Amino acid sequence: MNAGTFLRSTSLLDDTFFEQTVIFITEHNEKGAMGFVTNRLFPRRINELVEFSNCAPFPLYEGGPVDQEHLYFIHQRPDLIKGGDPVTAHIHLGGDFKAAMQYINDNTITEKDIRIFIGYCGWDDEELEAEIAEGSWELIQESQAALF
Repeated sequence: MNAGTFLRSTSLLDDTFFEQTVIFITEHNEKGAMGFVTNRLFPRRINELVEFSNCAPFPLYEGGPVDQEHLYFIHQRPDLIKGGDPVTAHIHLGGDFKAAMQYINDNTITEKDIRIFIGYCGWDDEELEAEIAEGSWELIQESQAALF
């Protein structure tokens, strides 16, 4: 499995955090895997967080149960947001968040360009492969789970 893969939870994960989730894998290597839940909106927008109260109202997504004290983002505007790591040919992870927020506030980039997450999903080496093998996750085509 590579970065850029989409996974959908199966009924084995019902009654857990991952019930009916779609995950976008952003990193996969010998240390493990990292990804974000892409289909669960966070109940507040970014301007409802104290440190971003002066920002435009922009949706946040519940990225995962790990490190919910921090924001993460993926985007498809490396021409504007520098410093991100390529995940696929079109999607980058992270980068200059201050610049990203400026572009959101002045409407240069929109929800069609960027997704901001609270927290992430993480797996140790071989852990995600074991969950796929046991039937907890199924791989899905990108066309069934478009981000932007």
